[in-house]
Amino acid sequence: MAVDFSRREVSARERMDEPDCDLSTLRRTYARFELLNALVSGWRRVYRTAVRPALIPGRTMTLLDIGCGGGDVARHLAAWARRDGLRLQVTAIDADARAITYAAAQPTSADVTFRAALSGDLVREGQRFDFVTSNHLLHHLTGEEFTALLRDCEQLCRGRVLHSDLTRSALAYRLFTPLSLAFPGTFIREDGPLSIRRSFTRAELAALAPPGWQVQPLFPFRHLLTYQSVHA
Repeated sequence: MAVDFSRREVSARERMDEPDCDLSTLRRTYARFELLNALVSGWRRVYRTAVRPALIPGRTMTLLDIGCGGGDVARHLAAWARRDGLRLQVTAIDADARAITYAAAQPTSADVTFRAALSGDLVREGQRFDFVTSNHLLHHLTGEEFTALLRDCEQLCRGRVLHSDLTRSALAYRLFTPLSLAFPGTFIREDGPLSIRRSFTRAELAALAPPGWQVQPLFPFRHLLTYQSVHA
C-alpha cells in the first residue's frame, strides 16, 4: 500500500507509547536507542555547535532534557561537557515512568538526574535551565501538546532551546525501513518508519512555531527547532 507523505500520520500511535506494550521489548528498544541515536540523531554535532560554545569554564550550567527515553542523549551531553573540562548538570525527564525506571538503572554519573515528570510540572515549580533539549519528541505530540511544550520551554529556559526531530519524507522512509530490520526484538522495526510518517516537514514546523522560534535543517533528514531566550 502506498504511503501518503503529503500530510502527517496522526491516527496511528507508536507501539512503545502504548501502556500495555511488552515491557521486555520496550527495555530492549531503550537499550538499542543509544546505537540508533549515534547513527542518525547528530547530537554530537549539535553539542559542538550549539551547546559547548555557550558553556562557561568554571561555572556549572544546567540542561533539561525532555522526553529522555532511555537517557542516552542526556548521559552523552553531560559526558561530552566533562571531557571538555566543563560542568553541565543535566536533568532528564519523561512522562513515561517505564523510561525513567530503565534510564535510572543504567550506569550514570552524578551530573545526570532522571525524573518522571512533565515540562509543566517543572514550570509550576519555578525551575529554570540554561538549555532545554529534546530528541525525537515532537512527532509524538498532539497539536495541543506541541503548543504547550513550546510555551513551557519559553518559561523554563534562560538560554537556548534545542528540539531535534525527524523530517517527514519519502526518501527518509525508504532508507530507514530496511535499516530498522537491524534492530530485531525491539519496537524500532515497527515504530521507526511510523515515526517518520508522524513527523513534521520543515515548512509545517515553521508555520506552527510561535514568534521567536526557528527551524534549522540537520543532516540527514532532520531538523532542529530552536529558541533563544531574551531573559537571562
